[in-house]
Amino acid sequence: MDDTVLAGPAPGRSARVAFTGARTDFIRLVRRGALLELVTAGFYRFWLATDIRHALWSGTSIEGDAAEYTGTARELLIGFLFALAILVPIYLVYFLIGIEIERAKAFASLPLFLFFYAFGQFAIFRARRYRATRTVWRGVRFWMSGSGWAYAWRACLWTFATIFTLGGLLPWRESALERYKMRHLHYGDLPARFEASGWTLFKRGWWLWLLAFLIIPIPFIYPAYRAILWRWWIEGVRFGTLRFESVLEAGDLMGLYWATIGWIVLFMSLAGGAFGIVAAALPHLLGAPAGATGIVWLIRQHPVLIIALYLVDYLAIALFAGFVVRVYLVRGVWERVVTSATVYNLENADNVRVMGGLASALGEGLVDGLDVAGF
Repeated sequence: MDDTVLAGPAPGRSARVAFTGARTDFIRLVRRGALLELVTAGFYRFWLATDIRHALWSGTSIEGDAAEYTGTARELLIGFLFALAILVPIYLVYFLIGIEIERAKAFASLPLFLFFYAFGQFAIFRARRYRATRTVWRGVRFWMSGSGWAYAWRACLWTFATIFTLGGLLPWRESALERYKMRHLHYGDLPARFEASGWTLFKRGWWLWLLAFLIIPIPFIYPAYRAILWRWWIEGVRFGTLRFESVLEAGDLMGLYWATIGWIVLFMSLAGGAFGIVAAALPHLLGAPAGATGIVWLIRQHPVLIIALYLVDYLAIALFAGFVVRVYLVRGVWERVVTSATVYNLENADNVRVMGGLASALGEGLVDGLDVAGF
């Protein structure tokens, strides 16, 4: 009799997600980008956003295979111009209504806010579709179907319900919207889905909701919420049988957020101090009359100079804040989130067929024009 024991199915192949992008290279990239944004009055941001995505995508790999971002700055610029063609007439009409009929302006403010909120949700969905179609791994492109407006009305209804329940329905809002986005996402011919529930997110983060009611400062709550949300999202994603696990803890992003706050506050203090010293010294250098209060004299005699000093101070703070946010809250958060993840059943992605087409960058332009965030 054969003593061979029949083997069961082989366990799925797994791998930890790696990030190899050098922090010093990223710092040089965003420092150069910030200076070029200053020189071009912000116009360079399309190229900087593209360079940042190239750096983050190419530094992220699974089993040694790095992701690739194929979007271009030209696409972002064209998308932004199209978005302006949509948004500017809307702003103009509202402005003219406000000039002609003050009551109509007051009455129109709420509908206008609701319209732009819905439009912002549409933009978030379309921006995610654009980024998905510009993401390639192992030569296969991600792509998305679905309707941006269908997502927008769902987001609006869930937002109203969340506000009505004082935030109690937030976990279920996140789950419902993520399920809609993920069921329209594909990796080649491999469809995605989202299996994490609102109840799971509530169980992990209910204590943050309680702390918010106790008026605990947001800087203590938000980093923990983002870490919990990221882990919940990662573990809910599926592509066929391919799944993810994360070891991200609630406090793992706290240092990044506090470093951002600390550096910005420190720089604002230094910039404010420098502004005060210069403003106090200028009256003496410009020959202020004896006994005159320096700052008051300077404002009356040289208002343009004061405005110029203020603008220089403001631009310096804005550029530094943008630099710090990109280093800590873009690259830093990205690195900690992706390296916390392990992928299981990777064999499910070995024989994926190429499918799907490219999406326009209109959503990215709308996100930029409306100043809303999208993943």
